[in-house]
Amino acid sequence: MEVNQYLEMFIDESKEHLQACSEHLLELEKNPQDLAIVGEIFRSAHTLKGMSATMGFEDLADLTHKMENVLDAIRNDKIKVTPEILDVVFESVDHLEEMVQDIASGGDGKRNVQATVEMLKRIESGDTEVNTVPVQMAASEQAATSIVSAERKLEYDDFEKTILHQSTEQGHMAYEISISLREDCLLKAARVFMVFEILEKNGDVIKSSPTVDKLEEEQFDSVFHVALISKETADDLQKMLLKVSEVEKVEVLAVDPSSFKEVKGEVISRDDESSLQPAIIESVPEQQTVPVAAEKKPAANNTKAHAPATSKTIRVNIERLDVLMNLFEELVIDRGRLLSIAAEVNHGELSETVERMSRTMGDLQNIILTMRMVPVETVFNRFPKMVRQLSRDLNKKINLDIIGAETELDRTVIDEIGDPLVHLIRNSLDHGVESPEVRRQKGKPEEGTVQLRAYHSGNYVFIEIEDDGAGINREKVLTKAISKGIVSKEAASSLSDKQVNELIMASGFSTADVISDISGRGVGLDVVKTTIESLGGNISIESTQDVGSIFSIQLPLTLSIISVMLVEIEKEIYAVPLSSIIETSIIRHSDILNAHNQKVIDFRGKVVPLIFLEEVFEVPRTESKDDEFHSVVIVRKGEKMAGLVVDSFIGQQEIVLKSLGNYLTNIFAISGATILGNGKVALIVDCNALM
Repeated sequence: MEVNQYLEMFIDESKEHLQACSEHLLELEKNPQDLAIVGEIFRSAHTLKGMSATMGFEDLADLTHKMENVLDAIRNDKIKVTPEILDVVFESVDHLEEMVQDIASGGDGKRNVQATVEMLKRIESGDTEVNTVPVQMAASEQAATSIVSAERKLEYDDFEKTILHQSTEQGHMAYEISISLREDCLLKAARVFMVFEILEKNGDVIKSSPTVDKLEEEQFDSVFHVALISKETADDLQKMLLKVSEVEKVEVLAVDPSSFKEVKGEVISRDDESSLQPAIIESVPEQQTVPVAAEKKPAANNTKAHAPATSKTIRVNIERLDVLMNLFEELVIDRGRLLSIAAEVNHGELSETVERMSRTMGDLQNIILTMRMVPVETVFNRFPKMVRQLSRDLNKKINLDIIGAETELDRTVIDEIGDPLVHLIRNSLDHGVESPEVRRQKGKPEEGTVQLRAYHSGNYVFIEIEDDGAGINREKVLTKAISKGIVSKEAASSLSDKQVNELIMASGFSTADVISDISGRGVGLDVVKTTIESLGGNISIESTQDVGSIFSIQLPLTLSIISVMLVEIEKEIYAVPLSSIIETSIIRHSDILNAHNQKVIDFRGKVVPLIFLEEVFEVPRTESKDDEFHSVVIVRKGEKMAGLVVDSFIGQQEIVLKSLGNYLTNIFAISGATILGNGKVALIVDCNALM
């Protein structure tokens, strides 16, 4: 089988199953008596094992198998859940995640996990009852089988009978194998293909029921039967087949051809149950035994009625969506060009057609942007396990609450926001939440709480990290800032609490008494701030000492198509992102004041500095400009405001953000460019850099 075509699906599904394992392990830690949770973890591990074996990643399959054995012993009450056992299972999941990541990066998924495997083996054999499981059958596989049912039969003709006789005389074994797929299996034909591939590698398939054609067309319920000639043992065949994903049960029966007799001419059937010898004798817990008569038989006439519902979703490579987005961006540019031409020509039908096309493109734009939206859950999911481990490392009791994980963001933003959030959460755990002893002294509960929440507001997504810890110590921050030369002693006394809070995001700032991996090795939060601002967002901090802190991140929904205000300086056009603009205004020259060698204006009671863009971008003047009135764009970055002085306003427009390329890097206060409807290029102003 060519596995490369399934590799991407394997990686995605493996990550989903491992994430499910992590989430359920955290639940199990809180409710160690709930065996239903163990069952959920077991199912995810069992599916992962099958997929890994099918894809040829034996190390991954083997470790999952060892972990699965421990889980099976737990759910069968042979082992009690303890923190030590959960630590080993968590460690196993960590190794599995590393293996899958290695495969995703082009590796072979191999990893030295011998120490973890040995611990899993010791856990499995630690309870004397576990040793009662037959050596030749893994605990998980034993649970996947049931008492042999003699009702399931294959019929053979003379030719098939002859083959069975001759094969057994030559030392081969004849088996009749029943395979049961999960009821919710969506790709039954694919699973049948995998089963047949294993069987054909290890013997010769004599017959199947239903026929191969019907199996390929999925014209069967969830059970099918195969007659096989092989030199492999029944145990080995069973183990190999159980590794196939979504195979729920396998029965391997040894067939004795000498016990067949003729019935109705050429058709051969068994004369009694003695022709079938169970390959494995096992016991089944009482609660799992089901009367043979109650077993559901394949219903040939009701195949369609029991067929699984057609999937309503498909997996699409993000690169394809990027290509689609790039093509649509070209359409947006052409739309602007057509609108410009239609306005110049002033032709009724042309204007009407362009307007209708513009509306359709607006709807198409919304659909394409929605296709690229991904729930922040994909980022948030990694944090519960991280908080658990860091809490233990710090000897703290911390509970993580996640709210609004279904909130969606553009995939580009999702890819970039993960590391900043990791740093902020680590910061809350290390600097924010106090130790249990300190919390008791303050009259707080021993267990601290960190809340991670996301929500939409307008064209932005807000992500907030709130803790009920110590808050920000104003005096400690000011002392460190003064010692680092970030602020002077004179200026420090006049800073507001909000300004003091923002000092912790200065480069190289850290209040950690001991530099560690958790506290960020003294890097501070400047990297977080830089990353968020590079995404067109901003971060703010609210804190009350001994009550807690809130770090609030504001992010745009998407980065590729943005709304801007087009402005003109001389004959050059610039675009100012609407997300940075408070309002536009026209002021008189007499309104401009001077303060500390800086031109400022009084804007609604606040002193706002003016930035003359013609000076910043060195725009040459061909003729003198009337200085009586000035057009000003008031922009904001956090609490800071500034007025960008331009010649005139052109209007609001949606534009496509294009990179300036590798040649034009580090251009001051320019974040990119766009192509306008008239074919000209307009530079996009980076308001954050200007301030």
